[in-house]
Amino acid sequence: MVIDTHAHLDFHQFDEDRDEVIKRAIDAGVERIVCCGCDTESSKRCIDLAKQYDLIDATVGIHPSDADQWNDEVANNFVVQSALSEVVAIGEIGLDYYRMRHSEDMQKKAFREQLALAKEVGLPVIIHTRDSARDVYDLLIESGLERVTLHCFNESLEFAEKAWARGWKLGFGGTITYPKNEELRKVVAAAPEGLFVLETDCPFLPPQSHRGERNEPAFITEVAAVVSDIRRYQE
Repeated sequence: MVIDTHAHLDFHQFDEDRDEVIKRAIDAGVERIVCCGCDTESSKRCIDLAKQYDLIDATVGIHPSDADQWNDEVANNFVVQSALSEVVAIGEIGLDYYRMRHSEDMQKKAFREQLALAKEVGLPVIIHTRDSARDVYDLLIESGLERVTLHCFNESLEFAEKAWARGWKLGFGGTITYPKNEELRKVVAAAPEGLFVLETDCPFLPPQSHRGERNEPAFITEVAAVVSDIRRYQE
């Protein structure tokens, strides 16, 4: 089954041709698309899309760049939304020390409390990490959660091995197709079966043959082909 495990089809970049984008994904063999929330409004939009399209699942979460949105009212709303059949995970949540739109303390509070929420409602988590791997790892260990996907993985092989030892999954997307990304391809080659997933992060990070274009779920096939080639070569 071909699954795009991380897409943002609710974003405005798809407002003019969303139906066509989804049709192209189906024609390309994509069977499921996970539309990931990153703030209160996008989480709601993802749920609406999941209700509209059979192949779309939704997640709800507050991205670290929007950590100032997190409060008790949002938490309560996420608990209610998490009970919907359309919602399959809490995410995208995490820490981002590259953009630093909010303080470490604010980001950590929102992240820690969303991890606790995921544990309460029994859903897996989809994690955003940028320049923050050590703190993300520590807070995940603290949470005790086991069903974890590290979205858009771009860390070292050493960190990947620590994640795999915990049973966490890594998300590989268009960046693995970029010629200069040899270190990440080493991670792809070493990944244990069952401990990685494929994603587009559309409309961002298109694969090499579509650089400069808007990314979309149909392009997951190029990611899948590169992953297959890398891993076949290692056998």
